[in-house]
Amino acid sequence: MNLFLRELKTYRKSIIFWSIGIILFMISGMTKYKATAANGQINNLFAEMPKSLQAIMGSGALDLSKASGYFGILVLYLFLMATIHATMLGANIIAKEERDKTAEFLFVKPLSRNKVISYKLLSAFVNILIFNLVTWVSSVIVVGKYSKGEDVNGDIAIVMLGMFILQLLFLVIGSSIAASSKNSKKAASYATGILLVTFILSIAIDLNEKIEGLKYLTPFKYYEAKNIMYGGGFKISFLAISIILIIVLTVITFFSYRNRDLRN
Repeated sequence: MNLFLRELKTYRKSIIFWSIGIILFMISGMTKYKATAANGQINNLFAEMPKSLQAIMGSGALDLSKASGYFGILVLYLFLMATIHATMLGANIIAKEERDKTAEFLFVKPLSRNKVISYKLLSAFVNILIFNLVTWVSSVIVVGKYSKGEDVNGDIAIVMLGMFILQLLFLVIGSSIAASSKNSKKAASYATGILLVTFILSIAIDLNEKIEGLKYLTPFKYYEAKNIMYGGGFKISFLAISIILIIVLTVITFFSYRNRDLRN
């Protein structure tokens, strides 16, 4: 339990800064919605943009005249921020012991490797949960302010659930790479590289329908706002892939961490 509290304390400032950033992002994003929606031409404005720019901004089939639709644009960037946070967290909970030369701290504790990684993952889970809850609450408050009576809570809730699954997935991507890599100091770079490749692939798929079959290779296509907000909900195949990957990568994290050499 002391290790769990130590890990929470380590990332306390980080989650505070991330939370402040999320709140400011939501306020800034929805303030722009108020400005662009005032003339009633917001859908036409986005429709006239090049398809490539629409894909980057994540507009797609969203009704941008509504607060929920504009929130759907912000979702893509919320997902990117959330997954970067989760990926870095997953990699660093393991890599930092070697980076900061604190491995001896773990060796002298009467704890098994399984308990050590369990406490680390649990603290990381709490951090991504806080991140998700801050995003959820700030979204409900800020989007609700501009909703003009539109019921946005249900849309926000399903988006936040999708985001949490993505956070879990990228958390264990980061932790599994760090645990299995011989040079865990580079784990964050490797994991972030995977994140960026999958993110770019998701945009490329929007630009070129011929490669739509590659959507199973990028988790960013699993929980798109335009698909889950307008009655589509979660696709069973994407949920199944996510759950299987989370379980497999968690097992890899435990197995690899238990057998790795921690160097001071």
